[in-house]
Amino acid sequence: MLAVLLSVMACNSANNNTAKESAVAAENSQPEVVVGGARTDIYVPLLKEKRLALLSNQTGIVGDKHVLDIMLENGLNVVTIFSPEHGFRGTADAGEHVSSSVDEKTGIPIASLYDGKTKYPSKETMDKFDVIVIDLQDVGLRFYTYYVTMINLMDAAVIYDKQVVVFDRPNPNIMTVDGPILDMNLKSGVGRLPIPTVYGMTMGELAKMAVGEHWLVDGKSCNLTVVPCDNYTRQTRYSLPVAPSPNLPNMLSIYLYPSTCFFEGTPVSLGRGTDWPFQVYGHPDMTGYDFSFTPRSRFGAKNPPCLDQLCHGVDLHEMDPEEAIAQGINLEYVIDAYNNLNIGEKFFTKFFDLLMGRKDIKQMIMDGKSAAEIKATWAADVEAFKQQREPYLIYK
Repeated sequence: MLAVLLSVMACNSANNNTAKESAVAAENSQPEVVVGGARTDIYVPLLKEKRLALLSNQTGIVGDKHVLDIMLENGLNVVTIFSPEHGFRGTADAGEHVSSSVDEKTGIPIASLYDGKTKYPSKETMDKFDVIVIDLQDVGLRFYTYYVTMINLMDAAVIYDKQVVVFDRPNPNIMTVDGPILDMNLKSGVGRLPIPTVYGMTMGELAKMAVGEHWLVDGKSCNLTVVPCDNYTRQTRYSLPVAPSPNLPNMLSIYLYPSTCFFEGTPVSLGRGTDWPFQVYGHPDMTGYDFSFTPRSRFGAKNPPCLDQLCHGVDLHEMDPEEAIAQGINLEYVIDAYNNLNIGEKFFTKFFDLLMGRKDIKQMIMDGKSAAEIKATWAADVEAFKQQREPYLIYK
């Protein structure tokens, strides 16, 4: 019997290896994705003779150049830079307010959209340009702040009658749609639109949907153009050339982010201040685990949860990325930590509801519901959203 079992296991292993090799071969045979910012033949004629404002940051890379440099080399008149969370060069900590400044390389003024003062630029700033260009590498999560900044700036475009052009980029989580639709009573800086936690759309597609569904200020529209990616589909595995933020250092962190980010609304560390942010979780008072880690102050995590404390918990940093993708949102990790700490409702902060987008999920966890049972509560909403977004999809 053991011999038969070993034979079956060997066969399954061989099949899995073959499948992975086939997937890698298929990926390698695909033509290289061309991001919107590289398609100068489309956007340079559109933007010539216009005064431009650029919303971008360190992710606005096209080959070995920044999109700002490419625009300037092509004679485009960029007069203002807008910066999101982490700043234009991506050096600010998570949630850290960023002041307006001047870009040292080009001398162009930078207007921060993450200064903690107002979500809209001043009239003085808006009067300086005609068109807003947006080129940000998002990761496709409702609580990731880059799309929120984009939508706020589109609102400003409505108010001040400005054109918006989005240079589209791949969404590394585009293959997944999962999670509850945001209860708009919980609208915040980590939840701006009535979309699932993982919505499976690029920034360009989401911008189109915001216009088409009248989600912008006062339900009004704006003049929107999307410069699409080329050689890109909803099944493309796209490895980001630059980390989108300091605590998403690799693709596994991005694929686990939909599941582990909810620890931000608990006392549990999700690995900020270690080499594996969003890829481990633990707490000094958790027991029964062999794995441990100690968060330290470092770039991108100056004061992480459980700073300098030995945390016991779970190591996910060697998980197969395809496994992380396949699970979508997996609440088993949060449920595991909740049960282990055994502190009841004190396990959840108010931020948990904002991240989850619904107030009833934490009660389900306290009532002992399984991750599968909780996921079933939003399944119908996810299917309805897939139909709702269909008219705005660019990629097949």
